[in-house]
Amino acid sequence: MKLLFDQNLSFKLCSHLADVFPHSTQVRLIGLDQASDRDVWEFAGLNGYILVSQDADMAEMATYYGSPPKVIWLRMGNQPTASIHQSLRRHRDVIERFFLDDELSCLEIF
Repeated sequence: MKLLFDQNLSFKLCSHLADVFPHSTQVRLIGLDQASDRDVWEFAGLNGYILVSQDADMAEMATYYGSPPKVIWLRMGNQPTASIHQSLRRHRDVIERFFLDDELSCLEIF
């Protein structure tokens, strides 16, 4: 499972979570920081990423279009990177089950 962190999330999450989500990246690191949501969506789907965002638009796209890509919608408000890191690490098993379930396209984490 590799994650693609949207522009509203820190690139530091990639290194903080490398042991549990290897090969994850952030949109700025791959030159998509100025890309539209649709372009980020398409990149994630074509390259096997789970898209992680705090943006409701991405969750709506998951509902409308289905997957791929799957979307993790972080609904915890603005939090320090350390809190987001810990939450994703704590929910790793849930994320893994979500990844394996072909019927699900969006996972909300509070």
